[in-house]
Amino acid sequence: MLLTKIVENLTFSLLKGEMEKEISSISYDSREVKESGLFVAISGFSVDGHTFIKKAIENGATAIIVEKSIEVDEPVTIIKVDDSRQALAKVSANFYDHPTEKLNLIGITGTNGKTSTTYFVKSIFEQAHKSVGLIGTIGTVMNNKLLETKNTTPESLNLQQLFSEMVDSEIDDCIMEVSSHALSLKRTAYCQFNTGIFTNLTPDHLELHHTMEDYFLAKAELFKMTTDYNIINVDDPYGQRLYEMVQTYHVPVLTYGIDNKADIYASNIVLDSDYSTYTLHTPEGSIEITVNIPGIFNVYNSLAAIACAYCNKISLHDIQQGMLALENIKGRLEVIYQDENRKIVVDFAHTEDSLEKALTTLRTNTKGRILLVFGVYAAPGEAGRDKRRAMGQVAAKFADLSVVTSDNPKFQDPNAIIEEITEAMKEENGAYIAVVDRKEAIRHAIELCEKGDTILLAGKGHETSQVIGDKEIPFNEREIVMEILSDKQYTV
Repeated sequence: MLLTKIVENLTFSLLKGEMEKEISSISYDSREVKESGLFVAISGFSVDGHTFIKKAIENGATAIIVEKSIEVDEPVTIIKVDDSRQALAKVSANFYDHPTEKLNLIGITGTNGKTSTTYFVKSIFEQAHKSVGLIGTIGTVMNNKLLETKNTTPESLNLQQLFSEMVDSEIDDCIMEVSSHALSLKRTAYCQFNTGIFTNLTPDHLELHHTMEDYFLAKAELFKMTTDYNIINVDDPYGQRLYEMVQTYHVPVLTYGIDNKADIYASNIVLDSDYSTYTLHTPEGSIEITVNIPGIFNVYNSLAAIACAYCNKISLHDIQQGMLALENIKGRLEVIYQDENRKIVVDFAHTEDSLEKALTTLRTNTKGRILLVFGVYAAPGEAGRDKRRAMGQVAAKFADLSVVTSDNPKFQDPNAIIEEITEAMKEENGAYIAVVDRKEAIRHAIELCEKGDTILLAGKGHETSQVIGDKEIPFNEREIVMEILSDKQYTV
């Protein structure tokens, strides 16, 4: 594609070189640059792409987009913009011919529930014989294949490429988790969302957003990008605020909830140990719903998905059968081992709100104790300390015994992290044991497990690796549990 076409409607200054040249590809990583490629230099949190311009040219870049004034001797085109992240999103959308205009794009944002909601929507849409793609925390699902993705919401270039591949595969509907990082870092810029869904807002990612106000405003950006519907949980305080905010956006709003008046709501809720049932009420009528993943929070997630299906004119029967068809979601209150004596569950819970919900859900059907294995990854600084303290307080209040351990410590001292968590647990008189090695922590919990107990392994969920320093080490909790249980001494 010609460079002039790639930068169409982009505001820039031409510092050097010619614009009438053919570009083969786009990259923001100098190592991935190809011959006749366009390299976009992004100023990241830890790495500045401007320092890799020479390497990009060596690898074949013939055009560079920058946001800083630089000197380049090589005969390449240099384009300067105010914001290279925004520019990356624009040129990526241009390069892939604006694929979101050819998709029914559904964006789901909120602190908790995004992954579960995407899978509920996917199951309902498939029941209605729709062709569906999915992008989220667990990965990208396309043509019934799961592809790994680095972030909950990929970088704009990768995102536009995935959308383009979905269009080429004749996929009509794409359901996507939209993180606050993605919205703040312009990854979703120039995406055309048909529907936006808001689940809830509780403290998380404050190392990036600093305050809950900033965090909320980042999430709210999604609802300025929708064309057809905004769907909002009005039982959440921030959802109520968002509902008032979007009234001026000239996009229809549909609400869901349990406690407050809503367009889509549930009554006669029965929470069982392995599932929930309720009566669904919509403007088109009512029907009985079964959710095969337990917990009141999954009733909320199902309502969000059902509201989305309702907006897309899917029948109540298909909604009912689509919900029934989904038996589990990887790493979301997933039972990885169960016998007549004990249960071992993994969950992605990594915020104080999600951890509390997981623990209180398990409490309802645990005859013995809840043994919790968890750690906290949070960025250094005050926001990180606050999160670790909050998680420790939740563990102390809602688990009978916690084995406090590591969870992707990266370059932080795991002992220091554990100390901050356990200090908060002491203040709440919580029972705990500290075991730095996560595999040994799991082993310890299994050793302590007695008849009727439930073990919750929180924080990793679907993940199959640990990040320690700059190394990503294989770490599959299901496999580790099976390995430990294969030793006969752990038979209850």
